[in-house]
Amino acid sequence: MRRRDQRLIMIAIAAAVLVAAITLTLVGLRSSVVYFVKPSELAEKAQPGRRIRLGGLVVEGTLRRTGTVAQFSVTDGATIVEVRYDGLLPDLFREGQGVVAEGSWAPGEAFAAERVLAKHDENYMPREVTEALKQGGEWRGGRPP
Repeated sequence: MRRRDQRLIMIAIAAAVLVAAITLTLVGLRSSVVYFVKPSELAEKAQPGRRIRLGGLVVEGTLRRTGTVAQFSVTDGATIVEVRYDGLLPDLFREGQGVVAEGSWAPGEAFAAERVLAKHDENYMPREVTEALKQGGEWRGGRPP
């Protein structure tokens, strides 16, 4: 074999290994990515049973607790989604404040949260949720993020 042929074989092997590594990385990341949606996008963007993050404001007067199970509603000013969470809510969790709930959803059911993250004000909400709240007249933040 000529030296040139050996180099081409080595380059082909290296390229094949690189493609395999990239493919494995992308497949691994695809299963661990959690997408963020606002309540008005839940039905169109969320696949039933797949993990997502739902963000918005906790609707005043909707918090109900039964033992460790908490139920509350989240809104982005356009749509209200019922959320069910079994566990202790964060200390900063309040009605009328921003919240991000991570879990899964199925049509016709409440959003089943496995983790709830509370923010101390709306200034730390994603820009899409902030804009939707402003358009709906629900925005109570001081300055935009």
